[in-house]
Amino acid sequence: MLIGLTGRNASGKSTVVDWFVSKGLVSESCSDSIRAHLKDKGVEESRENLIGGGNELRRIGGAGILAEMLLGRLEGEDAVIDSIRTPGEVEALREREDFILIEVRAGREARWQRAKSRARVGDVSDKETFFANEEAEVVAKDESGQALDATAALADLVLVNEGDLEGLYSDLEELFEILSQT
Repeated sequence: MLIGLTGRNASGKSTVVDWFVSKGLVSESCSDSIRAHLKDKGVEESRENLIGGGNELRRIGGAGILAEMLLGRLEGEDAVIDSIRTPGEVEALREREDFILIEVRAGREARWQRAKSRARVGDVSDKETFFANEEAEVVAKDESGQALDATAALADLVLVNEGDLEGLYSDLEELFEILSQT
């Protein structure tokens, strides 16, 4: 089973990853490939540098390079992959017959409140910048850029994460039951 997650910032993807890991899946992220690239170059990890590094890798290796790097590391393991941000990454992951893409969706205000409360390094502290950064990620300017809208349009399933953790976990239990039977 190979589950991919896409969605906007603070939609709950990390929480979903943690839940799948608790069920025995390995966790990987397209961003891990970027982190390794930045480290090799001696570049500090920040949200801006991760975006720029990802764009650079895609310009050099093609739109699916981050996912291709992950597939090589996974070697057929059951896994959940976070940070899928381009259709090219989805296309590369679909090479595995057991791949399913899930969009984790939450409303703007809910995502802003989550981003404020989690206070991750690199998260912005004002609402206007949070949404401006998001708008820059939804439609790619070229093949190497992030394209969250086009990627979400390729999702096999949508997981709406508007409520509390108990509701999300209940939805995930149902989803996992279905996925385990296929």
